[in-house]
Amino acid sequence: MNQAGQTNQLFALVDVNNFYVSCERVFAPKLEDVPMVVLSNNDGCAVARSAEVKALGVKMGTPWFQMKDLAQQHGIQAYSSNYTLYGDMSGRVVEVLRKFTPNLEIYSIDESFLQIETVLKQYADPTSLGQIIKQDVKDTTGLPVCVGIGASKTLAKLANHLAKKNPQFAGVCDISSMPKAMLYQWMAETAVGEVWGIGGKTAKKLKELKINSVFDLVQISPQAMRQQFGVVIERICYELRGVSCLQLEEVAPAKQQIISSRSFGKPVASMEGLSESVATHAARGAEKLRSQKSVTGALTIFVQTNPHKPFEPQHHQSITVVLSDPSDNTLTLTSAALKGLRQIYKTGFKYKKAGVILNLLADKPTMQQSLFDDMEVKGKSAGLMKAMDSINSRFGNAAIKTAASGTKQDWKMRSGNKSPNYTTQWDELPVVR
Repeated sequence: MNQAGQTNQLFALVDVNNFYVSCERVFAPKLEDVPMVVLSNNDGCAVARSAEVKALGVKMGTPWFQMKDLAQQHGIQAYSSNYTLYGDMSGRVVEVLRKFTPNLEIYSIDESFLQIETVLKQYADPTSLGQIIKQDVKDTTGLPVCVGIGASKTLAKLANHLAKKNPQFAGVCDISSMPKAMLYQWMAETAVGEVWGIGGKTAKKLKELKINSVFDLVQISPQAMRQQFGVVIERICYELRGVSCLQLEEVAPAKQQIISSRSFGKPVASMEGLSESVATHAARGAEKLRSQKSVTGALTIFVQTNPHKPFEPQHHQSITVVLSDPSDNTLTLTSAALKGLRQIYKTGFKYKKAGVILNLLADKPTMQQSLFDDMEVKGKSAGLMKAMDSINSRFGNAAIKTAASGTKQDWKMRSGNKSPNYTTQWDELPVVR
């Protein structure tokens, strides 16, 4: 295996530790070292756990009601998801990372890949750069991160895993500079299922072939792996050998489908409540369309009752409404969504969830115009949407919304213990006393 890789590329993966929990702790220092979880929509189950809660054996996705006795025994604090806060804090982390290199891929809300070989000459070594990044993110945002460095994205992921699990790395692990014997030892101690891109089913099949550790996988011919598992596993094998097969996606590809839906905080039986929900989801979908400069040619509207209450009357139905002219206009999409809802709604049911799926997406700047398009009307429509997005961006989500979205929105999901939007709402800014 070529430690430096058969390439001069070097990647760093920066990952925020226990991201949702850490965001909450930034603005509530009293929660530091306190066992806590962040709950999913409607305060259902744990989607984030502090290290203290993980040590108690609580698994990801554990329902909150199953944890209540343990919570009382150990003082576990439960917070409702605050996606507005988490999204903004994620953006702040990315702003810090862009100071180090413009070659950056936002992989998820709490992870980013950086290509760092071109900036290394400014630092003593990759580990020094990793420590500076770690400290700068902490100083600027208050969030703790770990940094993994390797000659490929898969090795950077593995290095990040080692940095998180082993205190001797002090939060930064550089696989690219590690002696071969030491790297092989770490690989031998790491289960093959920890490799980025290897899911549970694949890990099980690999173990049936006596491939239990990362080191076992590195010893197998990539071509042999391709014959049994396909090209994805072949690439992973090469990546683990230091041969970079996965380049940075510096511009995230536009989504080919946009889904907006939420479970209700309480059952909804009325057409009015469902209409408000569907109109809200149509508006959110339209905003996402405009943000990626796309238009949609069809909307799928769906409603469903609670499948976990089989003794109640059940109704799951969807309908697709095709637009004569692809659009990103909130008013157009709301009208189409409500038209579809009226066709599938039935009285006598307690609905648990509704949503809108935008299909047949196309790139707006390159979309061919119709000979019969009224360009003046289209221009006014685009101007209205731009003004709407600008106001909502400045004054908060849904500062301006359609009347169909309603004002009370009693159907909204439960969030009994949601923290304030500390960074995006003037009236919720943290107060220093």
